[in-house]
Amino acid sequence: QMEDPIQLKEEGNKYFQASDYEKAVQSYTQAIKLSKDRALQAVLYRNRAACFLKKEEYVKAASDASRAIDINASDIKALFRRSQALEKLGKLDQAFKDAQKCATIEPRNKNFQETLRRLGADIQEKVNAMETLRIQFSTDMRVQKMFEILLDENSEKEKREKAANNLIVLGREEAGAERIFQNNGVNLLLQLIETKNAELILAAVRTLSGMCTGHKARATAILHYLGIDSICTWMSVDNEEISLAVCNLLQSIIDCLLGEGQEEHHGKEEAVVLDTKKDLRMITTRLLDMLVSKKVSGQGRDRALNLLNKNIPRKDPKDHDNSRTTFVIDNGLKKILKVVGQIPEMPDCLPLTENTQLTASVLLNKLYDDLRCDPERDNYRVICEEYIKSKIDPQDMDKTLHAIQIVSGVLQGPFDLGNKLLGMKGVMEMMVALCGSEREIDQLVAVEALIHASTKLSRATFIISNGVTLLKEIYKKTKNEKIKIRALVGLCKLGSAGGTDYGLRQFAEGSTEKLAKQCRKWLCNTSIDTRTRKWAVEGLAYLTLDADVKDDFVEDEPALQAMFELAKTSDKTILYSVASALVNCTNSYDTKDLVPELVQLAKFSKQHVPEEHPKDKKDFVLKRVKRLLKAGVVSALACMVKADSAILTDQSKELIARVFLALCEDPKDRGTIVAQGGGKALIPLAVEGTDVGKIKASHALAKIAAISNPDIAFPGERVYEVVRPLVSLLNTERDGLQNYEALLGLTNFSGRSDRLRMKIVKERALPDIENYMFENHDQLRQAATECMCNLVVNKEVQERFVADGNDRLKLVVLLCGEDDEKVQIAAAGALAMLTAAQKKLCSKMTEVTTQWLEILQRLCLHDNMEVQHRGLVIAFNLMSADQGLAKKLVETELLEILTFIGKQEDDPKKQHIINVARDCLTRCMDYGLIKPLSGV
Repeated sequence: QMEDPIQLKEEGNKYFQASDYEKAVQSYTQAIKLSKDRALQAVLYRNRAACFLKKEEYVKAASDASRAIDINASDIKALFRRSQALEKLGKLDQAFKDAQKCATIEPRNKNFQETLRRLGADIQEKVNAMETLRIQFSTDMRVQKMFEILLDENSEKEKREKAANNLIVLGREEAGAERIFQNNGVNLLLQLIETKNAELILAAVRTLSGMCTGHKARATAILHYLGIDSICTWMSVDNEEISLAVCNLLQSIIDCLLGEGQEEHHGKEEAVVLDTKKDLRMITTRLLDMLVSKKVSGQGRDRALNLLNKNIPRKDPKDHDNSRTTFVIDNGLKKILKVVGQIPEMPDCLPLTENTQLTASVLLNKLYDDLRCDPERDNYRVICEEYIKSKIDPQDMDKTLHAIQIVSGVLQGPFDLGNKLLGMKGVMEMMVALCGSEREIDQLVAVEALIHASTKLSRATFIISNGVTLLKEIYKKTKNEKIKIRALVGLCKLGSAGGTDYGLRQFAEGSTEKLAKQCRKWLCNTSIDTRTRKWAVEGLAYLTLDADVKDDFVEDEPALQAMFELAKTSDKTILYSVASALVNCTNSYDTKDLVPELVQLAKFSKQHVPEEHPKDKKDFVLKRVKRLLKAGVVSALACMVKADSAILTDQSKELIARVFLALCEDPKDRGTIVAQGGGKALIPLAVEGTDVGKIKASHALAKIAAISNPDIAFPGERVYEVVRPLVSLLNTERDGLQNYEALLGLTNFSGRSDRLRMKIVKERALPDIENYMFENHDQLRQAATECMCNLVVNKEVQERFVADGNDRLKLVVLLCGEDDEKVQIAAAGALAMLTAAQKKLCSKMTEVTTQWLEILQRLCLHDNMEVQHRGLVIAFNLMSADQGLAKKLVETELLEILTFIGKQEDDPKKQHIINVARDCLTRCMDYGLIKPLSGV
């Protein structure tokens, strides 16, 4: 047995190299016992630590390395081995410190640097994991505490409200929603709903809605746990807030099932295949059942209809799958027709709101529009016809009345289909017969049906022949205000069937003002139900075709305010009627110019010739516009534009756009329109709707953009949305005024920022603007040139001028030679900026036309100082760009012009002109082309 510690160390090293770590440990241990040399002991401890690392005895390895470090604090091998051992023991922060000391001693050692990076990342990961656990634990505790407070009936009201709000916020956060879900939260939320306390129910439903948003697996689990029957029962309650909250919850679930608004969630959900079609059909079936249940409130029925309206028809016509629509038609069309056929005045009527039946008509229309082929439409029609036939019973007038009400409802939905249903045997005759009934309910339903039926002129002709006398009799004799107002609207609608006030006056027997006064009286009477008051608005929509009526109407402040207030309700008919009345009052409808020869011919044959009423002349129209603006019409229109697309039809949008355009006519009023939200309201009207409506709205935007500060009129990102509507007016199919005001608007925008200039370029407006620079019309040419003057500041526009194979620069140079001063100012400004920004254009300018020098000299001698200054700047740019070009200019009469201007005495009014001329001469002297002259 050796007693020399050095020999034992060498023996231990040999065993270590041979991977015999047990014997190596024995040798090092014996050497440690025999050695009294501290330095040798440190080496032996760190060597034994290496053995323990290999044997994965990390506690012993760390201990031996520490003993070595105690002897020699800078023993780098011992430090690194202790770092390795500590890392394996999970003591990452201590391991990091040792590795850091190693890297400090040997900063270039890549192994140490890599260890530091790895340990740093591991420590951060550990910290994050600990923080996640801490947050989860904290969130779990908070959730538990919230539920304890909410479920404790003795809790203070303020604490319960705070807990409810915190729970809602937590449910909207992904981490919070998951913690609630994982900790029996859905069951606890269900307990809150079962308390029957409205505030707790709202908090629970809103929390569930947040938890479902954007997470398909969780939404599906919640749907199955709660059950669609329970969800629909909660939505059926006669409480608007709760019903709406549950509707939003169900919409969140449907969005997830349809894959809309879904965030990516990795993990378990990816492995789960969810049968969403089955769930969607289950929801749809239950919503259809709600439509005909007497247990469902009017609010609940509206929510069910709204959900069907939003989720059943295809959103994209390019999507060929309309199976959801065909499923609803086959399984629920009769249920929708039953809702449409309800008569609120009858005792067996389902609970309804004022919007229920109109919303059902909208759904009928959307379903019909979503059908792809004639067989599908024929099936829809057959179902309707069979259902109506089943209701017609000569022995049961109440049942027959429902059939007529159904036809009336369909006419407010898919009109073409409604018109076919009117052709069913006995339907029109039944309507006319019911008008003559002694029962008021029969008259009410029949008159309303006749009004909807008379929209088609062919049907109106039948009614004129058979029903006008009855309507007049009803209007004169009935004491029921609801029937009276409907009869009046029926007469007005039939009277205006020709599109002028002539027929209207015939039926009103010259008393349109009297009838309108009665309509205004009904409109202002808030004690009358909204459904009846809306007929007063519709009556005024027809009566305001008469110039005297519209003039009186705008002077009636209470009537205007009552109409504006009604416009805020979600009713398609009211919106359309209000918009129609305003179109009539502002004369913003299309009129045809009468051919004088045809007028004379009509007079000769003793036919009626419509003549312009004195109150339809421009001065009177302008006064009415001012009166409407003062009454707050812009705010009302802005509110109407926010209505749901199912309520705000494309036709209504067009009418509103027409009114806005009329309101924008006087530049002095445009600031008021912007201040009341008109600019914001016009943007969606210019993007969606009928072609005519979009043009009218775009033109109104152009009028505002032409003279307003864009930062105020269209703040933030909104200004970029206005560019496309303005560019759409740069079209040969648009009239000159639309072209001109669009160019003015774009000129104003292009002077604001380079981002706006870039947006104009991206909308491909540049070629159109260039085309208008060729226009013979002076104002269009001027506006286009001014717009280009602002656009050339943009680098991309400059590059288009530099590019070969185009005449853009030639056009600008030639426009500088125009006689029109405004065109010259704009063109010279554009040329000055282009030649300053792009040296290539300086030489190119001398090549595009032989007239360039003559034009430049004319600019420099111009009487208008603005034109002259721009001409001199162009000359300076040419001279600065190239010495050869400067020499060419000096050899012409331009030198005399520059000398003449430069030698003038200083004058504050034109000092800027003199200074540029002197700069030109100085540049020539720098080139050595001319010698200094006195006075320059």
